[in-house]
Amino acid sequence: MFPIRDHNPSRRPAYVTYCIMALNIAVFLAMLPSYSNNQALYDIYSQWALVPARVSSGDGSYTFISSMFMHAGFMHLAGNMLFLWIFGDNLEDEMGHGKYLGFYLFCGVAAGVAQFMTGTTSRVPMVGASGAIAGVMGAYLLLYPKAKIDILLIFIIFFKVFTVPAWVMLGIWAVLQLFGGISATEAGGVAYMAHLGGFVAGIIVVYPRWLALGGRAYWGRTFGHPDHPEAEYRFVKTSVPVVRRRK
Repeated sequence: MFPIRDHNPSRRPAYVTYCIMALNIAVFLAMLPSYSNNQALYDIYSQWALVPARVSSGDGSYTFISSMFMHAGFMHLAGNMLFLWIFGDNLEDEMGHGKYLGFYLFCGVAAGVAQFMTGTTSRVPMVGASGAIAGVMGAYLLLYPKAKIDILLIFIIFFKVFTVPAWVMLGIWAVLQLFGGISATEAGGVAYMAHLGGFVAGIIVVYPRWLALGGRAYWGRTFGHPDHPEAEYRFVKTSVPVVRRRK
């Protein structure tokens, strides 16, 4: 189950979001040959990934930034870019290009710090844009809690698209990260605490903006929806072709 789009169109081109996506894809393509070479991948991670033990020794502070543009594989990249494409344009529209870029990078660093604090001596490298994107999701939740999100549910051969409010989808996601963080081990896998750190940072940073818009009064005016007309999508039902047997 994953989101495929929202009903919240942006009012101007999201140039920064598109550039961030392009940079992530470019880095992935540049790293592509190394995925089949363990030594080459180790060398790249040693230099550019966030390794808490290295940072604790006083080296590699720049990896809080560089690590958020690296990914561990195609699905890792695709999932992150999908979430950024859905939620990033609206935040950029609301904040403006420059402030949004600063917001994105700050949330990414905050996510890295959160993960770092859970194991300062860990030698497991952390890569991925998901911490920064989690910040975007947290801000989106505060500004547009009832914006419509289309979810694609896939169960074996069953496919179904249904619409839920943003607070449902993002709330479930946050709870899953919390439980994942509680049960996570140092062996590697998903950086749950980075996700939670970025998510909380996004809410905190955008909180003054929410207050400036009117806070609860803003929600009262918009009913938790975007303050502009939402996009409407029509689903056309199609029947499965029936092949008749010959007698």
